[in-house]
Amino acid sequence: MPEPIHGPTSHSYFSQRLRLHYVDWGNAGAPPLLLIHGGRDHCRNWDWVAEALRKDYHIIAPDLRGHGDSQWMMGGSYAISEYLYDIAQLLHQTKLAPVKIIGHSLGAAITLRYAGLYPKNVTKVVAIEGMGPAPHRRDDRKELTTQDRLNRWIDQLRDLSGRVPRRYATLEEAWNRMQDANPHLTPEQARHLTIHGVNQNEDGTYSWKFDNYIRASPPFTMPSAASAELWAAIECPTLLIHGADSWAVDPRTDGRAAHFKNVQVEEFKNAGHWVHHDQLAGFLKLVKGFLAD
Repeated sequence: MPEPIHGPTSHSYFSQRLRLHYVDWGNAGAPPLLLIHGGRDHCRNWDWVAEALRKDYHIIAPDLRGHGDSQWMMGGSYAISEYLYDIAQLLHQTKLAPVKIIGHSLGAAITLRYAGLYPKNVTKVVAIEGMGPAPHRRDDRKELTTQDRLNRWIDQLRDLSGRVPRRYATLEEAWNRMQDANPHLTPEQARHLTIHGVNQNEDGTYSWKFDNYIRASPPFTMPSAASAELWAAIECPTLLIHGADSWAVDPRTDGRAAHFKNVQVEEFKNAGHWVHHDQLAGFLKLVKGFLAD
């Protein structure tokens, strides 16, 4: 069972006029480590990882725009380039670079792009399922015309504009939904993630903190060749992690791992998309060894 969490301090910074939130786990004299969460998640999902690593690193973990305690943007387009700018601003303003980074899912995708864009600012990368859909799924998307892409995007936003955030009568009801979404979680993990992942509404019900507009897929994404170009520009050692029970594909089997200069790929059995929750002990053992200088 994960040990009780002794929490971090909360801070804010501004990016594109948005007030964004991050937590700082202290130990300012230690080497900096940035933890970036995935989509529909929040910075406190890293608490068990941060608690295990805080004695060795100065850890900060942001809430991405539209997530957690960060502001929602006006409009409905959450592009990865905007998230990338936010992280670049966070590191610019806190002056923590060069830094080690661990990212999960969307956060890992941002991490890999940042490390390729600013290779001198990153000394180690751990990316948990951050390479996006397998190449064959991207190929299916190529068949869409420009009109199809834009129509799909407009329809998505129009649908989301009329979507009312789900309200849970009790915290326990939201907690049960969290457990249903990831059966690998222990009850204690699910409760912790739920407590930090919901706001209480004025009528006493609870809703998830994230903006529903983040669900919309942008009409145009970074081409595979452009992503590969950034991956190839990463200079530091890179650890790519995926769960055997997840939708993610082993990047060694489809050639994507070959784009990296210095890469290690690890698969975790009995783990889904949230490897750092599903196999915490094994994840920490691997990551501690990898991050050590």
